[in-house]
Amino acid sequence: MEGQIRLLGRPAILYDGVAVRAPRGRKSWALLAYVLLAERPPSRKRLAELLFADAEDPLGALRWTLAELRRALAFNSPMLSGDPVTLSLDAGLSVDVLQVLSLAEPAQLLEIDGELLEGVELDSCPDFESWLMVERHRVASAVESRLREAAVGLVAAGRARDAIPFASRAVAANPLEQGNHELLVRSLAVAGDRPAALRQVAVCEDMLRRELGVEASATLRQASTVDRGPTLSAVGSRASALSAFEAGRAAVAAGVVESGLECLRRAVSEAARCGDTELQGRALVALGGALVHAVRGRDEEGAITLQEAVLVAERAGDRATVVTAYRQLGFVEVQAGRRTTTEAWLARASALAESDEENAAILGVRGMNASDLGDYPAALRHLGDSVELAARCGDARQQAWSLSILGRAHLLRGGYSQARAVVAESLDLVRQQRWVAFLPWPQALLAELDLYAGEVDAAADGFEQAWALGCQVSDPCWEGIAARGLGLLASARGDYPGVVHWFDQAALRSSREPDRYQWIHGHVLDAAAQTALDHGDVERSRSFATQLVGLAARCDMRELLVRGNLHLGRVGDTQAVSSARLIAADIENPLLQGLFDSFSS
Repeated sequence: MEGQIRLLGRPAILYDGVAVRAPRGRKSWALLAYVLLAERPPSRKRLAELLFADAEDPLGALRWTLAELRRALAFNSPMLSGDPVTLSLDAGLSVDVLQVLSLAEPAQLLEIDGELLEGVELDSCPDFESWLMVERHRVASAVESRLREAAVGLVAAGRARDAIPFASRAVAANPLEQGNHELLVRSLAVAGDRPAALRQVAVCEDMLRRELGVEASATLRQASTVDRGPTLSAVGSRASALSAFEAGRAAVAAGVVESGLECLRRAVSEAARCGDTELQGRALVALGGALVHAVRGRDEEGAITLQEAVLVAERAGDRATVVTAYRQLGFVEVQAGRRTTTEAWLARASALAESDEENAAILGVRGMNASDLGDYPAALRHLGDSVELAARCGDARQQAWSLSILGRAHLLRGGYSQARAVVAESLDLVRQQRWVAFLPWPQALLAELDLYAGEVDAAADGFEQAWALGCQVSDPCWEGIAARGLGLLASARGDYPGVVHWFDQAALRSSREPDRYQWIHGHVLDAAAQTALDHGDVERSRSFATQLVGLAARCDMRELLVRGNLHLGRVGDTQAVSSARLIAADIENPLLQGLFDSFSS
């Protein structure tokens, strides 16, 4: 007999597709979901406090509810028991939400109808409600990520028509995310239905204008036009494909991006026509990487290109190209804050990686992801290993990149001396490599450390240089992080009009592209909320903090979620402080405890 626990939408328990009598009481569903989704098995004391604090006998109420669940699930007592409480699932019983989180078959995603524990609200259990709010965001984000992954993979495999239902569901799940609309537009266009693609462009443009007061980026309309590639000779030549490949890589590296993209597209097409699948895969990876890293707003196209590269490289038996494509796909997902698919891509890359260069790059992205999550022990470990491997194999750019993210982690934890040493080393390597496109990032980090050390003039020079160069290379991430720094500088100088100007700029720059780095946008919102409150602007602080809580919950950025809730606590939301304490319990950051101490005082 096959059984299923359904927690997405209206909760239910089914055996052989037929619903059985549900456990009595909404708290039964709440208890079941918490035991299944908590990061570690919860103790009976914790469960009693979370769900039954208002009962005369909280532990007795917990025992009764556990028994009710065992009856409904037709389990023997040992399978939902113990202290801490654990739930063992036999081979014949599945849980829909766990299948989503563990990368279930794509077709199952189209069957999901509703949010986690839809209709279950426990006003008398505020800590549980806080946990449930975060989990609903996390699960919804995972579902959206899996829908997108399925659609991108189908387009890359030449099955654009099959991708349309997945892209449509992604739009329905998060209609204010332009990237979802762009994916649907591209799916429709590649499937040959350009009128429908243009209608979807209009829907998205009107929605973003009406709901957010912003214009859609140019990449949305570009997605409705299928690129047929450059004009080619009748028979492809390996020599011309290789020449175009090398010219394209060189042009992108030199900053002549559009010309480089044209060359790489030519290389892909020429290699396909002459039957050189290995070169075709390498050219696809180079093209996908350029779309992701060198052109703003093109991550959607880049991800499709990278998945196409995987398919081609696998046919050619080119392990190294597959590893690079997997890692680049993981990077796209990290920037977007899609944790479930991030780990899936990086795990695939790690399983195939052999060289120090490959492992250094993968560990760097893993460390970035762990830091965004607020998992500092993992971040420090991954990034330290990445730096060591990159130095050993002579990959100076990877070493500089990983050092900068390691420096960020130390800065966020208040380890300013360690951060300064690491960031200075990164900055030296960046300058040695003449890596102008990356320079604003370590410049801004060092300027922030100068500001905290009281070296205001040095901080001003650093932030201004980072801002000017970020604008010059037209990178919204660097523009956002530099504008944030200039806002902090204005705050330190007591210039509140300057604070408002620069944080408005930072919020705009860090959020205006569909492929924005979500952590940087959250980092900007955090500082904007704090500085507004420091200057007595309560409503502005509340607005930024509310945006931050929504973004951080959706993208599983736990430390930023704590900070957002603490900002709300400072403007009068006492429950937000309880939520922050609950989430912060698993984050190893000394600065966070200091925030709670100052709040309590």
